[in-house]
Amino acid sequence: MPPAYYAYLFAAFSFVLGAAVGSFLNVCIYRLPRDLSVNKPRRSFCPNCKYQIPFWHNIPLVSWLALRGKCANCGARISFRYFGVELLTALLFLAVWLSVWPHAWVLALPYWILVSLLIVATFIDFEFFIIPDEITWGGVAAGVVLGLAIPPLMGVSANLVSAGWSLFGAACGYLLLWGVVELGKKAFGKKRITFGKSERFTWTRHGDDADLVVGDDKSLWSEFFARDSDRLLMKCERAEIADEKFANATLEFHFDRVQVGEKTWELIKLESISGTVSEIVIPREAMGFGDVKFIAAIGAFLGWKAVLFTVMAGSAAGAVVGLTAIALGRREWSAKIPFGPYLALGALIWMFTGPELLDWYLTLSQPAV
Repeated sequence: MPPAYYAYLFAAFSFVLGAAVGSFLNVCIYRLPRDLSVNKPRRSFCPNCKYQIPFWHNIPLVSWLALRGKCANCGARISFRYFGVELLTALLFLAVWLSVWPHAWVLALPYWILVSLLIVATFIDFEFFIIPDEITWGGVAAGVVLGLAIPPLMGVSANLVSAGWSLFGAACGYLLLWGVVELGKKAFGKKRITFGKSERFTWTRHGDDADLVVGDDKSLWSEFFARDSDRLLMKCERAEIADEKFANATLEFHFDRVQVGEKTWELIKLESISGTVSEIVIPREAMGFGDVKFIAAIGAFLGWKAVLFTVMAGSAAGAVVGLTAIALGRREWSAKIPFGPYLALGALIWMFTGPELLDWYLTLSQPAV
């Protein structure tokens, strides 16, 4: 048994390491969804004035508090998220270490990497409703490599067997949620909204995308079209497209074109479309394919049992939040609920208490003798 002071030393190291890694995760959370390099510029910069922050103003946890959440150069507010991510990462790194020390300390590295992936995916998905491939496919690759290098990650002793189980966990996760997506598309692939009173709508292009505003709700155009076959239908009392006016017409939208009867316009050639709509039929998915790839990454790190647990736990958490939002009247017709954060929560529960919860449930479900 290592001396007692080792426990305190490594625990402190875990917390400090987590805070430092959290600082880098903030970079990933900001840059990845904006297609910015996480390496260039090497130093963090203020989102407002783009001033590259010197290291003495970028000390994890300390700098945000010392500067009172403001940029030292321009004085703009720096979101509390930066401090929160650093603190959350530090606490989770510490929790991981305490859960594996001293008998399974070799699992600290893969669990720290997984925790980092879960945090980045959660914050990006909450804000942008996407999970970048660097996190999903990158996570699958990292999980398999770590499974090969650290067999205890899969609960075995042979390296190749461990890598095989890691691949199986990734495949199990991918196929499970891919099946849910496909079945969900067939059962719930369209959502029809009928307005009691016709609502004004505008479609306004910006670059390769557009904004769709219906009444008080604004949505990004690309969010409606996960597949090339998706269509969005609008029954309009009136509509105006390229200086042509229509009455009591149905507009049939694809991502790149709109059709009214036999006439078709390429959206890239239009600046705006407007009118009043009485009914809209929007395409939808049970979940995004980013979630499918994300659960594959979780399976590569934690195995197939964790995949099943994570999906069930994440679904339960998402259902509770969704039902609560409905009860509070907070859901609009275009609202979306990201599933990635709930998968991340399920994976964290499995990491710390999942096997014990599963054993408890199986014991509870055994018939009394």
